Amino acid sequence: MDLFNTEPNTNLLPNDGLVYYYGMVMQHAEATNYLDILLRTIAWKNDEAIIFGKHIITKRKAAWYGDSNYAYTYSNTTKEALPFTKELLALKVLVEKIAGAKFNSCLLNLYHDGNEGMGWHSDDEKSLGLNTAIASLSFGAERKFSLKHKQTKQTVSVVLQSGSLLVMKGSTQTNWLHSLPKSTIIRKPRINLTFRTIVL
Repeated sequence: MDLFNTEPNTNLLPNDGLVYYYGMVMQHAEATNYLDILLRTIAWKNDEAIIFGKHIITKRKAAWYGDSNYAYTYSNTTKEALPFTKELLALKVLVEKIAGAKFNSCLLNLYHDGNEGMGWHSDDEKSLGLNTAIASLSFGAERKFSLKHKQTKQTVSVVLQSGSLLVMKGSTQTNWLHSLPKSTIIRKPRINLTFRTIVL
């Protein structure tokens, strides 16, 4: 099932979770400006993961920021949060207002083009707590975002526009996987900010 221009009060998932797509939450010019600033000012590094015991360095780049030096472990690697930049703080305030949730950290991913994506996974690390909200803000190339139910294998997809916001909450991470499929026709970069709450 593909969804476009979805009303934010409509849950994209048929059951076992809550995902809301708010569409563009800022003007196109503002989103383009943020893309440029984030490309230049974020401390991007190639992401690393240990998968099936093998050390992998990904083509995509990532960065981890927070209001404290939170440690965040995923894919068997650990990052220590850098202090929020002024732009990330401004975006956090915007996202919190729309999502109706508070966040203390942000994982950023930089996909240089459609040859870089993200496989099926859930953001269900213990440090994120149970059933907490995750808000995903996108800049740059439009990309398809897919979710798949862990039991039924039913899939739901939505195209994320530049300057758009998607919020996952409730039992979504417990019951659903999500991914960013690769696409050879996409030649431009995309930056994704996922605002999270580290539970201490």
